[in-house]
Amino acid sequence: MTSIARQGPSVLAAWLVLGLLAGCAGQAVPREHGLALRDAEIRSTWLGQWARQAAADHAGLSGFALLAKAEEAFALRANLVEQASKRLDVQTYLLGEGQTVQVLLHRMIGAAQRGVEVRLLLDDLTASGQGDQLAALDSHPNIQVRVFNPWPLGREHLVSRVVLSLPALARQHRRMHNKTWIVDNAVAITGGRNLDDEYFNASEPRNFADVDLLAVGDVVDALSLSFDLYWNHFLSQPLARYHAAAPEAWRELATSLARQLAEQRDSDSPYFVALRARYGAAAEDTLFGDLHWAPGQALWDPPGKVAGRERSPLEETLFGALLDQLPKLESRLVIVSAYFVPAERGTALLTRLAESGIRVEVITNSLEATDLSLVHGAYAGRRRALLESGVRLHELRGRQQHGEEAEIGIPGTSLSSLHSKAVSFDDDLVFIGSFNADPRSVIWNTEIGVLVESEPLVAEFLEFAEAGMTPSLSYLPGLDGTGRLYWLTELDDRLVRLDREPGSLKQRLGSWLSRLLGLEIWL
Repeated sequence: MTSIARQGPSVLAAWLVLGLLAGCAGQAVPREHGLALRDAEIRSTWLGQWARQAAADHAGLSGFALLAKAEEAFALRANLVEQASKRLDVQTYLLGEGQTVQVLLHRMIGAAQRGVEVRLLLDDLTASGQGDQLAALDSHPNIQVRVFNPWPLGREHLVSRVVLSLPALARQHRRMHNKTWIVDNAVAITGGRNLDDEYFNASEPRNFADVDLLAVGDVVDALSLSFDLYWNHFLSQPLARYHAAAPEAWRELATSLARQLAEQRDSDSPYFVALRARYGAAAEDTLFGDLHWAPGQALWDPPGKVAGRERSPLEETLFGALLDQLPKLESRLVIVSAYFVPAERGTALLTRLAESGIRVEVITNSLEATDLSLVHGAYAGRRRALLESGVRLHELRGRQQHGEEAEIGIPGTSLSSLHSKAVSFDDDLVFIGSFNADPRSVIWNTEIGVLVESEPLVAEFLEFAEAGMTPSLSYLPGLDGTGRLYWLTELDDRLVRLDREPGSLKQRLGSWLSRLLGLEIWL
């Protein structure tokens, strides 16, 4: 009997797992560092010239535009790919397989064919099950695909990926949640949207109301630096180490995507018919519309936040950096967060602010609207304390009659959810990014966002937020004289009071289990 076997079955099992991991480690694929374009290279591109001219009269400032309408956010991304001359950097938590993604991938391949370098960085968890398509994309000589915080086992399906990564749960539950879309290091988009149909109002039955921020000017340099830090980090690994494809596999993928898009055109897809009518004829010089020129600062978590087993010190996180930048509040705090879990410390902070006279307002999903009832359960456990202190809560309804007409951009589908992540401070400061007001964003995941000092931009954001506060779109929870919860909302143009929280039995069970199991710190 070998010395290993004599040490017992647990040690033997550990060696078997290590052997299995070694067998699945993937191919030896070169991994080269990458850097943003040099100034001269940026200036040689059409977008670089446009951005330089646009910023000429706004020294030291960056230009920003709020992207609240889902169709606009998609059309802009697609058009920016067409305008790319040298580089397209895309970082996302999730890349789906819907019709909007087919368009974007097809245009990425087209850009690569005309010499644009495309770098696609995905969180590895959500790349599960897409190995063949991503490997085909990666086979193009001008396209590189990397996955962040990878795990070699169970990659064919999300369920097997999660189950087989349990031995490394301490790190594998931490994910890269950042979203950036950077073209020629001259124009950037960041915010809450992942890449799939439900984020661009092209899905049934559920779509997400979300918000992004378009940026040009100096802040794009910082966003580009952020992308490079993640791209070059040891947790970003070439996809080809886990999924191989033939050298010319991208050609078959391009043909397949073109065929699918032709079928969509032939079937007169209502989504793309409306999109072409609205955005298809946009001239290059009106691609971005009006911009708000203002001081802006990009903030992000270091990629190493995911690498350790312990929590990062607060001062080394995005949240800590954001707190350092904030002046003392004078009048109003507005939080828009799809997943709002203030926990004990956040509840105490918001309570103090509200009791000191600050108008504190929160928009989040109702139980009926949420796609994660476990998260809602953690929020619901703090709801009473927030209401008692004077915090105003607004819970977006899951079904709307005319939501698509509102500034908040509620999709016109049978079921809608909030996915936005933004906070405004008084009337002149707003933070927009991927950061939810929950422990997962603060402690576990990596996030990114931009802090902008601009009264016009804040005014536009508040118009967006206040649309979601109306009882025609949201439930307004309150406490009656006996301390019981109720919800006000507008039905058939009439204000009604509900004494039972709207939601399905399954959603109620998930919310209850969350509180029972004490999952708050993990959500």
